[in-house]
Amino acid sequence: MMIIRKALIRQGHRIAIAPARSWTRALATEVDIASIESSLSNSLRDTKSIELQVQNETIKLVPQIDSRTQSTQNLLEDNTAAKYTQLQQHKKLTNPLGSRIAPHYQPHFLVNDPPRPSDITLELLLASQAHLGHKTSHWNPMNSRYIFGIRQGIHIISLDVTASHLRRACRVVAGVAERGGLVLFVGTRPGQDRCVVKAAQMAGGCHLFERWTPGSITNGHQILGNCRTKVVDEYDREITGYDEELRDRPVLKPDLVVCMNPLENWVMLHECGLNAIPTIGIIDTDANPTWVTYPIPANDDSLRCVQVIAGVLGRAGEEGQKSRREKAMHGNVTYTPSTLATGVSTKGGRTGRSGEDIRGLQ
Repeated sequence: MMIIRKALIRQGHRIAIAPARSWTRALATEVDIASIESSLSNSLRDTKSIELQVQNETIKLVPQIDSRTQSTQNLLEDNTAAKYTQLQQHKKLTNPLGSRIAPHYQPHFLVNDPPRPSDITLELLLASQAHLGHKTSHWNPMNSRYIFGIRQGIHIISLDVTASHLRRACRVVAGVAERGGLVLFVGTRPGQDRCVVKAAQMAGGCHLFERWTPGSITNGHQILGNCRTKVVDEYDREITGYDEELRDRPVLKPDLVVCMNPLENWVMLHECGLNAIPTIGIIDTDANPTWVTYPIPANDDSLRCVQVIAGVLGRAGEEGQKSRREKAMHGNVTYTPSTLATGVSTKGGRTGRSGEDIRGLQ
């Protein structure tokens, strides 16, 4: 600091006496005005040349229309339509080529639009996991004829046997529905209510998706005595005026019972056996096949498998009901009507009272 102070004291008077022009010259730069003007003129010349080139290119792109030689339509015509047509033809030719994605599983399809008996295939049963049984330690030896083999400690059900038994059950349901029988669909496990109700609606029967009340068949007069019974004709139209005859009549019993989970409803199956009511049931490898009349060996733990079987049986009942109504339109009644009271005459295969047509019970 002392050195700098001494230097300023010695040289300070020279700095103060120096003219101001030297300071401005040190801070500024001398520029030639002629060079600036020449550079500006060159840039303007380049800009004009670029503008001329752009205008020339634009003129080349826009065609000049001469009305004497060419029409406007010919000049504006392009090949867009031809290219689109060619693309559509190419898609049509290449569409069948390559692999096709199979329909994926959507649970609501099996309930809203169930498969028909003609749609029963091994692929459908395999995709529904109908072949998966229980552990080998939980099996029932009476199911040995339905078992295809063992894999990783689990019994594998033969799908050929499942398909054949399911087709037989479809014929039974269709036959009962065609003869005006009452079919009861039972499924009390969680998730089985929708498919059971849908199957009963298609087959024109009844459904049960809650707990079975013991004695509903063997002691039905006490349990179901307050249930309403109606009289219908061969076209399923209700007929009134039979309240007195129906008052003392026993309660209706199902002509066929379809059970989706026999293990939980063995009491109901026992009551059906006591009253000679045929039954259809899904028999897994741990169930007893003698509990039902027409067993269907399949996986009762798979909800998709239960939906497929219930839907197929419901479709079979629907076909039977349709066949019965078509025959009734031609004057052919496929069932024997019930007698409601004494003194009812039977003539020509038809039962009536005071000259009336056939009556049935529902």
